[in-house]
Amino acid sequence: MPTRLTHTRPTALGVWLMIAGAIGWVAAFALTLEKFHLLQNPGSSASCDFSVVVQCGANLTSDQGSVFGFPNPLLGLTGWVAPMVVGAAVLAGARFSRWFWLLFWAGIAFAFGFVLWLISQSIFVLGTLCPWCMVTWVVTIPTFYAVSLHLLRSGIVPVPQPLRDVAGTLMGWLPVLAVVSYAIVALVAQLRLDWIGTL
Repeated sequence: MPTRLTHTRPTALGVWLMIAGAIGWVAAFALTLEKFHLLQNPGSSASCDFSVVVQCGANLTSDQGSVFGFPNPLLGLTGWVAPMVVGAAVLAGARFSRWFWLLFWAGIAFAFGFVLWLISQSIFVLGTLCPWCMVTWVVTIPTFYAVSLHLLRSGIVPVPQPLRDVAGTLMGWLPVLAVVSYAIVALVAQLRLDWIGTL
């Protein structure tokens, strides 16, 4: 028996996707400007360099800052457009096919995995916390949770009804899940870098 779809017009998700997309895009734009500044002025500091630990410069000039052969912020400039467009379309009443949601989910999952890798590199390898990068982390993490839970609760990803019910319940706890995730990252960063002591 085919899975019955529910929550086919997730208004709250649409609003969040637009907000998150806009915030993520602004962060990517700011990082792109900082990268241009550093390229034009070798040896200078980025405007978001506040201390040895809290800074953007080390991240932007590292190998991790250009994983695919070009500055990572360019991924954000293009990638964050998708959530804004999808969010606006949802609010306008669009209904997407299953394949579209799964493709969108794959993109969000890639962003989430990439961010987790960048967090680990930033804390354990570079020893820095990049302010604009952290803005990206702040919106990517709950966006992945929100899209994943929506697809599970709605039946777009076919799972047993009990799991759909759990996803629906967790959707209401999304802010808590996000805050717990932030707290874990902050705790790991504090234990590794003592970032509070450098402020």
